[in-house]
Amino acid sequence: MGIIVLLCTDGSEIATVALRSALPVLAPADRVVLLTVESLVDPDHQTGTGFTITQGSSDGEEQIETSGDWAAKTILDRTVAALGLEGAELFARSGEAGQTICDVAAELPADVVVMGTGGRSGFRRAMVGSTSDHVVRHAVCPVLVQGAG
Repeated sequence: MGIIVLLCTDGSEIATVALRSALPVLAPADRVVLLTVESLVDPDHQTGTGFTITQGSSDGEEQIETSGDWAAKTILDRTVAALGLEGAELFARSGEAGQTICDVAAELPADVVVMGTGGRSGFRRAMVGSTSDHVVRHAVCPVLVQGAG
């Protein structure tokens, strides 16, 4: 099995810039997975666990398993276009972002996770935490974090 790279995005410009700047330092990947995580606002209203898009099905069309929330698909499509990631596998999951990223990294299994950080610091970081901090501490593989500035 070859190199699997897990790219994480929240759809922000910071995330796109971070991924764009990190891609040149990575070895060519055999499998590129682009992930976005939707926060669970109210578990009683959750209708699914996200969706996965697999390109290259036998009939040439994308196969989509979805919870019905197309916001994640929009984020993924925009990131693919901005970074020229045609052929990447697109994943959207629901849950707490840091833990979900770590779970997906373990499931693949990813050789590296690539993500940006919003640059939160001080009191705000202490109170709300940081997704990138969680992933760095808990991922089963190396994590490449690109800062906001």
